[in-house]
Amino acid sequence: MDIQENIVNKVAQSGLISLDLSELYPAGERFFYDIKDNLFHGLMLKEKDFREFVKEHDWESYAGKHVAIGCSADAIVPTWAYMLLASKMAPYAKTVVFGDLKTLETVLFDRELNKLDMEKFRDQRVVVKGCGEIPVPDSAYIDITSKLNAVAKSIMYGEPCSTVPIFKRSGSGSSPE
Repeated sequence: MDIQENIVNKVAQSGLISLDLSELYPAGERFFYDIKDNLFHGLMLKEKDFREFVKEHDWESYAGKHVAIGCSADAIVPTWAYMLLASKMAPYAKTVVFGDLKTLETVLFDRELNKLDMEKFRDQRVVVKGCGEIPVPDSAYIDITSKLNAVAKSIMYGEPCSTVPIFKRSGSGSSPE
């Protein structure tokens, strides 16, 4: 006698929408331009030398990259110096921001989240996936939670089979779980 068992995917039947923020990861090389390398004795920027560097540097080498511009040295750098670097990189780089690589990731994810159509999550039960192979900044989880709070029926964190409740809309408003 042949007995067939029906395998039921309870997660698929649950009506949960899984949102994996790592899928929003913008492709492209990340690069930190440290202006400390342009400082005289690691202390100050000499305008004449800096302008000469800017004139001769290969700006095309930043083509297609996401660039963060900052200074890892404890030095006072005039704002115009960062602006000058940005103006030279902008025609080539995909992105140019002020800060470190962590700031760059925050800005990149923020831009991607702002493109997301939040209406598809209206009145839905959403699970925001965590613990993936691609690092997602905490700021992206905060941002998506704020955006989902306005539209989703509920927000959970984790995997559909094991979630942590974050938010559940009540009948007349919203409240935390």
